[in-house]
Amino acid sequence: MNYKNEYAQSTQSPDEFWLQQAKEIDWYRRPTMGCTPSNNGYYNWFEDGMLNTSYLALDYHVDAGVGDKAALIYESPVTQTTQIFTYRELLEQVALFAGALSRLGVTKGDRIIVYMPMIPQAAIAMLACARIGAIHSVVFGGFAANELAVRIDDAKPTFIVTASCGIEGSKLLPYKPLVDEAITLAKYKPQGCILFQREQLNAKLKAGFDHDWALLMASSEPVAPTPVEANHPLYILYTSGTTGKPKGVVRDTGGHAVALNYSMGAVYGIKAQDTFWAASDVGWVVGHSYIVYGPLIKGATTVLYEGKPVGTPDAGAFWHVIEKHKVNVLFAAPTAFRAIRKEDPEATKLEKYDITTLRTLFMAGERLDPPTYYWASEKLAVPVVDHWWQTETGWPICANPMGIAPMKTKPGSSSVPTPGFNVKVLVNAHEEQAIGAKGAIAIKLPLPPGCLSTIWQDHPRFISGYLNEFDGYYSTGDNGYIDEDGYVFIMGRTDDVINVAGHRLSTGEMEEVLAGHPAVAECSVIGVHNDVKGQLPVGLVLLKDDVLIEESVLEKELIERVREAIGPVACFKRSIVVNRLPKTRSGKILRKVLRQIAGNEPVTVPSTIDDPSSVDEVSSLMREKGLVASDEHK
Repeated sequence: MNYKNEYAQSTQSPDEFWLQQAKEIDWYRRPTMGCTPSNNGYYNWFEDGMLNTSYLALDYHVDAGVGDKAALIYESPVTQTTQIFTYRELLEQVALFAGALSRLGVTKGDRIIVYMPMIPQAAIAMLACARIGAIHSVVFGGFAANELAVRIDDAKPTFIVTASCGIEGSKLLPYKPLVDEAITLAKYKPQGCILFQREQLNAKLKAGFDHDWALLMASSEPVAPTPVEANHPLYILYTSGTTGKPKGVVRDTGGHAVALNYSMGAVYGIKAQDTFWAASDVGWVVGHSYIVYGPLIKGATTVLYEGKPVGTPDAGAFWHVIEKHKVNVLFAAPTAFRAIRKEDPEATKLEKYDITTLRTLFMAGERLDPPTYYWASEKLAVPVVDHWWQTETGWPICANPMGIAPMKTKPGSSSVPTPGFNVKVLVNAHEEQAIGAKGAIAIKLPLPPGCLSTIWQDHPRFISGYLNEFDGYYSTGDNGYIDEDGYVFIMGRTDDVINVAGHRLSTGEMEEVLAGHPAVAECSVIGVHNDVKGQLPVGLVLLKDDVLIEESVLEKELIERVREAIGPVACFKRSIVVNRLPKTRSGKILRKVLRQIAGNEPVTVPSTIDDPSSVDEVSSLMREKGLVASDEHK
């Protein structure tokens, strides 16, 4: 089947299409129902099905006779450790830890918070929860205690699973004090904490409350998978909310398994014999979908990497892992490649490694700017796929379907809608934009399997936040356009638009132009107040290493680039060089924070920030340059 036929079938006959895809995984009770309305004003997928995700990811493959195949490769440059788990070995560990949880009284529906570094025990804990029907909520290891406390109060976990420390570059980050403080701050108190002692740091355990991972495993008995309903929650994953209170995205079990199995083949072109590496963290949705669950359900080999694209030890770290483990497909954020490009612009370190096993590079997490796309394409000499999705959807909304029929690439576009996602560009709920015209990106309901089913303990927030803006559609919060070939161009969040003298202009377009300058490694464009024009764009730029250029010269060149590419209407006349930009741990530039600084508004720093001091640094520089609104214009 070609892409057009598959996409048409998925959007015109979704029940038939997805019930067929559901046959590709093993069920205890195969569903006969596709998408059905629920009693809370939304939908359920495969409502009459019964399955277990841990069984699909592990037991199924061992029972099929491939238990000796590599399932998970743990590669840690920060500890200089490599560990390979076969499917049989990983199953043994997961079944034992599931038994340990059961022995502590954890049952189906209980919540478990997993607050772990990038070590195999994080994946083992997730799969063990799935095995007994417990609902896991992974919180990025190292999050501040107050942020962890907020999640404890919302999820109300029976236990917290953690480790003695994380490793950030060359620094150890003790986790136990953060967990203890979070429990003190939280109104809800879990029954206990399970702690994995890393050899780099030994944490002190509280008698009667803390449990040692190794001792629990030594006294545990393996347990079999617990069949659960297709709409039983597999996990809760918190993502930033506009109110400051994080949203607990709930993922169901059945739709998730079907969607991930489908996407591993259709989007990523992965077969069971392949090695797939998502260079992310289990704390993010990418880690859930494509480090832990997707590759294992597909029967492939997955890489779990405890390191950075640069600094562990250098800008050749990615190439080393690809060569060492014969990686076939790599998935990373554009910021990772911007960091590599900044440190090693000519990719000289790549010359030391054989990466001929690599056949595709996927990027997501933020818009892939054309300069980064062209650099990666040239240096790696493989197809580079920009694809777009959200924590809420759990898998790609738009992508070049490498497993169906690879299509031509259009730099700046995340390619075409993935089968199942009926993507539209809207003026309002009843009117679509013309081809090539910009508007709000929305997805016609019902969403395909694998997307969020609700917000944990707050279904009204789910309805108001995603479904009320356009009747009959899921609002993505992004803006962009669809061209004459059906390619989707995401230009940024709907609030990444500035109004210059009545002209609504995309800051994403301007960022694309600035990023094309040979001296610029990364950039962000924000609107600042202007008495005459309302707002004016200002570029915050980060230079490549070892680049020498006068700031005034750079500013003139950037002004000219924007004038040529967009026109005088953009009124781009200011840029400043910064040492760093505020980012999340996953590498997204915190543009909302930058807008708040420029608007002289209270700054809401999200819990996902990588380094809070970067906000103060940029804020001071912007004030010094007169780029912050006065009290009169707040």
